[in-house]
Amino acid sequence: MNHEYLMQGKIIKGIAGFYYVYAEEAQAVYECKAKGIFRKEQIKPLAGDDVLIDIVDQDEHVGNITKILPRKNTLIRPAVANVDQAMIIFAVVKPEPNYNLLDRFLVIMEQQRIPCLICFNKKDIATAEEQEELRKSYETCGFAVLFISAEEKEGIADVRQLLEGKTTVLAGPSGVGKSTLVNELCPEAHMAVGELSRKIDRGRHTTRHAEIFALGGDSYICDTPGFTSLTLGQMDKDELRNYYPEFGQYTDGCKFGECAHVSEPVCGVKEALADGLISRLRYQNYVKLYEELKALKRY
Repeated sequence: MNHEYLMQGKIIKGIAGFYYVYAEEAQAVYECKAKGIFRKEQIKPLAGDDVLIDIVDQDEHVGNITKILPRKNTLIRPAVANVDQAMIIFAVVKPEPNYNLLDRFLVIMEQQRIPCLICFNKKDIATAEEQEELRKSYETCGFAVLFISAEEKEGIADVRQLLEGKTTVLAGPSGVGKSTLVNELCPEAHMAVGELSRKIDRGRHTTRHAEIFALGGDSYICDTPGFTSLTLGQMDKDELRNYYPEFGQYTDGCKFGECAHVSEPVCGVKEALADGLISRLRYQNYVKLYEELKALKRY
C-alpha cells in the first residue's frame, strides 16, 4: 500500500462509515475511511468538514482522513460543519407555506448566528398578492427574500450570486423544490426529484442525507433531508425573543426589562404590532413558540 502524500479537501458526503472528500487541488472526489483516533476521541467527521487526507491510491481515488481542521461552526440538524449562511426554501403555494415551521428554522439559525436567506419557490403559480404578503412579512425582519421558479428557471442567476464564495446549507420541508433547484445549480448532482403527492400535497422524502455540492470558485451548497417538524431543543422561553430581530428596536417602550412581549400591560413590541410595524404573522408564531417552550417540562 503506497501512501503518497497529504491533500486538503472537504467532506461532501458520509455514508456507512465512508467519507467522500472533494479535493479542489485535484478536482476529484476521494473515498476515505476515518482514522481510528477520531472514534477514540469521540469526534465524528461531518459533511462540510475541511480535512487532510492521506492518499492511499491515487488512481482509484482512495484515502484516509488523518486530520479534521478547526470548525467555524456546527449545525446539529442537519449535521453539517463550516456553514456561512442558510437558504431556507419554501414554496409560495403547493404546498402552502407552514409559517410556524419557517419561523422555527429562522430562530434556530439566529441562535447559531448563521445569516439566513429566504427563498420562495414556485412563483410561476403564485399571485402577486401572495408574494407581496410574504415579502412584507419577512423583509421587515431584516432577511433577504427572493422569489424564484426552479421549474421555469426564473431567478436562478440571483440565487447563484447570493451563493458565491460561500458554503450555504439549504433547508426546508419536502416538496418545495429544493432538489429541482440543486439540479439547476449543479446539473451533475443528478438528484432524484420527488413527485408531489396529489393526495396530500406534500413531497416524498427524496434526500436521505446531508450532501455538499461544489459549484466552483469556493462556492458550495449543502442539501439536506426535508423535514416537517423541528424542535427548539433546550432553549428557554425567555431566550426566544432574542431571535426575533425585528423586536429589538421597540423594546424601549416596554415597562419591564425582561418583557416577554406576550401578556405584559405596557409593551413596545405589542404597540408596534398594533401600529402595523411588526408582522402579525411573525408575532403570532412567536407567541405559539413561546407557549410551547413554556409548556415543556424541565428535568
